[in-house]
Amino acid sequence: MAPRSLASLAHALGATSDLDGALIALADAVTELDRGAALAMFRYDGRREMLRERLTPVQGRVERTSVETTFDHLPTPLRVKVAAGGQFIDITDRTADYVRLFGFTHAVEGGVLALRGLRVEGYLAAVLALYEPRKIFGTRTTERLGPSLALFDLAFSRLSEREAREEAFRTLEDVTQRVHGEYMRKLRQLEGELREARNTTPTGVAALSPAEVVALQAESARAEEEVRRATRKADLAEQQLMSAVGQLEQAHVELHRRNEALRQRTRTLYLLDRVLTLDASTSDPAALVDGLVALVGDDMQAQRCSLMLVAPDGESLFLAGGRGLSPEIPVGMRTRIGEGVSGRVAASREPLLIQDVGQADRHPLLRDQYFTTGSFISFPLVYHERLVGVLNLTNRAKLGVYTEEDVERVRLLALVISLVARNAALPERLGSTLA
Repeated sequence: MAPRSLASLAHALGATSDLDGALIALADAVTELDRGAALAMFRYDGRREMLRERLTPVQGRVERTSVETTFDHLPTPLRVKVAAGGQFIDITDRTADYVRLFGFTHAVEGGVLALRGLRVEGYLAAVLALYEPRKIFGTRTTERLGPSLALFDLAFSRLSEREAREEAFRTLEDVTQRVHGEYMRKLRQLEGELREARNTTPTGVAALSPAEVVALQAESARAEEEVRRATRKADLAEQQLMSAVGQLEQAHVELHRRNEALRQRTRTLYLLDRVLTLDASTSDPAALVDGLVALVGDDMQAQRCSLMLVAPDGESLFLAGGRGLSPEIPVGMRTRIGEGVSGRVAASREPLLIQDVGQADRHPLLRDQYFTTGSFISFPLVYHERLVGVLNLTNRAKLGVYTEEDVERVRLLALVISLVARNAALPERLGSTLA
């Protein structure tokens, strides 16, 4: 798939709020790869061990069809592989029967049917079915679809957790209404019985004797005790419901945290794809450095960033490129390894994170009119235990502060930049040009 299509798929999956939108985006990716291929998804009911619903993307919408067929129709070895997820499994035996079973009525003779399980929290949640014409030459559609499926897995997990959360809230609301209704019905019944015992005299019956009055009072007291007991039970039920609501709120916070983590993973995959695309599309070392600095700066929201590479002499660093730097700092400026912030990071090969303005003031390289925040990351670029350079990030947008989590994100980006810099021989090519 072209990188632009992968990027647009990542954007579409991140922006959609339901499973239909995600499935339509994946179907568009399949159509772009192979117009003869067809895609469908089957929702799996783990309690009944059945495929209960077929979702078919057709012309920008999703058709839903009840299936209600057991998963045991597939041979045991094949069923185990599909349930494990992770990759497409080809259906080789009785292909024509299984094609009809999974609803591909328009399939051509000699095509290939492949199934892939989708797991959520370690359990099978759905099965993707892909039917493609058999090819004599070229790569299979299931193989070319790998990056798109990785993005779809993340989106499917996020949307499945969202559906589970909404279903839990609906269940809680139904239980609350049912308990409250039962409580109110019992309370009205007891109040009616109490009024009848106090105020109603049977027709044709003489006035009550003192003993009968005492008996009625005792019955009234018993009725009031039943009302109090019912009230206490209602209070206990309300406390249990409040506890359940608190647990659901905690679960909602945890699901939100996981959703953010999945979104960050999707963003990282998209960024890595852009870095590799940039490396493959340009041979100009200066343009490649500018592109890398812009990508990292945008992703980390750094208004000021720079990339320093090891000079040919191996004893100093030179500024290969940057943005937001002082006009007095020219490209090609050198810093000896072991001196200054970048030099010390290069010598120690350990990342430096500064979060406090007081800390930043102790570093002379940071004290200029362009330094507006006290948050700073300086990260060494090392490839196969060989120093490549140093990446510097500061002035986070909206006066934000970098954290340890940001350092871990930069660690992955630094590894890719080190790989690109070594493969493109950026230190040698730029060092000789600037010299």
